[in-house]
Amino acid sequence: MNETRELFQTFTRRFGLLNKNCCAVLEEEISLVQSHLLYQVAKHPDSAMQEIADQLALDITTFSRQVQTLIKRDLLVKRPAINDRRIHLLRLSEKGLRVAQAIDEEMNTYLDSIFSSMTSFEKAHVLQAIDLLNTKMGESDVCCKPCL
Repeated sequence: MNETRELFQTFTRRFGLLNKNCCAVLEEEISLVQSHLLYQVAKHPDSAMQEIADQLALDITTFSRQVQTLIKRDLLVKRPAINDRRIHLLRLSEKGLRVAQAIDEEMNTYLDSIFSSMTSFEKAHVLQAIDLLNTKMGESDVCCKPCL
């Protein structure tokens, strides 16, 4: 089992998941949490804050702090829902869209460079294994189960 843990420790370091900032794009230093937040809001514009926080498995206090930071940096826009003013909806600002697109391009370039040395069979096998692992992690009752 120690070999399995070592495999995941190495994977985590190589993917940059321990870095304070995951990327610097368009003169913006973006943390890993902020990158995930921008990604989710880009995928689900005008979603309620609680929905996005749940998708990211973040408590609402931590999430709200990150949202406020991104609003101050003109990357996010928050507005009350029309039918319930207590609910706040999020969407990317124009600058936020550019930053999110730049992060996507960087990540796609990185992933393309990794997969370019694999055969199509190897790539499909790796992606299928990661998909299976994600599914089983979501089904686990032990630890770190995200709310989806």
